[in-house]
Amino acid sequence: MKRLLSNMMLAGFALMATAGPVLADGKVCLNLRDISSTDASKDGSSIDFKLRNGTIYHNDLQGRCPDLWFSGFKWVIHGPDQVCENAESLRVLESGEVCQLGKFTQMTPAP
Repeated sequence: MKRLLSNMMLAGFALMATAGPVLADGKVCLNLRDISSTDASKDGSSIDFKLRNGTIYHNDLQGRCPDLWFSGFKWVIHGPDQVCENAESLRVLESGEVCQLGKFTQMTPAP
């Protein structure tokens, strides 16, 4: 019985780690630990976020961020380890340009 309970707890933790988006105040938010990679568009208008569970979320930035494609970025977040649509911004490492997230659109279904 202890082993069954232990396995159920481990399965629960595994599901929590790959849970995907969270709704916060009606906004889609992605946990930073769930993001496995990002891919910025060449014109600097959007970013695709691939989650550890394989789901992809597309974000149309609020305005163009042309330097984003050439170098990395760091988050400027206001919440607990998550990025929310229309709320968070990022700073391009090389140029210092600040870009604001827009709305998230789920591109692939969660597995």
